[in-house]
Amino acid sequence: MAHSHGMASRKPPGIRLFGGITALRTYQTLVLVLTFIAYTCFHMTRKIPSIVKSSLDPQTKLGSSPWGRLHTKNTLNIGWLPFNTVDGSALLGEIDVAFLAVYSCGMFFAGHLGDRMDLRIFLSIGMFGTAIFTALFGAGYWLNIHNFYYFLVIQMIAGLFQATGWPSVVAVVGNWFGKSKRGLIMGIWNAHTSVGNISGSLLAAFLLKFGWGWSFAIPSLIMVVVGLIVFVFLPVSPEVMEIDIDDGEINAVKDTTKEPLLEPGQEVRHSAVGFLEAWKIPGVAPFALCLFFSKLVAYTFLYWLPFYISHTPIGGEYLSDALAGSLSTIFDVGGVLGGVLAGHISDRLNARAVTAASFIVS
Repeated sequence: MAHSHGMASRKPPGIRLFGGITALRTYQTLVLVLTFIAYTCFHMTRKIPSIVKSSLDPQTKLGSSPWGRLHTKNTLNIGWLPFNTVDGSALLGEIDVAFLAVYSCGMFFAGHLGDRMDLRIFLSIGMFGTAIFTALFGAGYWLNIHNFYYFLVIQMIAGLFQATGWPSVVAVVGNWFGKSKRGLIMGIWNAHTSVGNISGSLLAAFLLKFGWGWSFAIPSLIMVVVGLIVFVFLPVSPEVMEIDIDDGEINAVKDTTKEPLLEPGQEVRHSAVGFLEAWKIPGVAPFALCLFFSKLVAYTFLYWLPFYISHTPIGGEYLSDALAGSLSTIFDVGGVLGGVLAGHISDRLNARAVTAASFIVS
């Protein structure tokens, strides 16, 4: 009874309040939808700086100009110190590097913490923290902050909270789905990355006309709302919901007599996988390398494509910052289609490695 009470206390408060959910498909659908929207929000907030870059640093050198002078695309947009200087682009690049460095290191520790914490609470904390520090970056607009180190530190802390997202949503989805049709399911579900980039680009580009601070504030507010929904409703695993899964079908409510004998107040805990043990799992190393090189390209486009488009003359004219941000979403539209196609092909051929290698090479 103590074990059952412990499991019940870990159930999401929204499900405990409303109850009545017994179908496995309902839980799986709920998990897919909530984790999809949650990670969409992570990428939505991550995309914003790339759209705002052109407003912070509006100057560009016209390489094709016979005079080689420094021109401003939009005389109404004078930029924002310290980014509207000669070294502005370099400073923006340093902020990106700092964010990604902290993000990558944070992913390592987030994986360890996620194995030892309730993933629903861990993911919610990550979403709230990301929203707060994304909003603080935009607050520099209203507070008239021009200190480079303020923006640098804010982005570094935001990167730390952003690192909680991917390990958490992957772990939760993995708890609820077997290997059958996982390729197609993950291909569709993994579109959250591109959907987040698209929504972040369009929303930030639309809000730029009100002031670049709003491009950070409104997405942060959206993320807080989604974080609350995740905290209230996300079922982390079948074990927590007291469900047995056998080959993808629901058997019955978990029979607690099958559990090993426990002392009062004691719960079953799975031991966390260590760093070296994780690398020894077949497929981890090669797929990690595949992800590394694909992310190398993806993040280059994510952070610099809108800036490049807005700073490159097309037909002798420059596109507005908002139009350049919207145009950059075409890359992510291809990402949605490619992810679904890759998932479907890997299921049909049952050849995950060949599919991954083919898409990486192409």
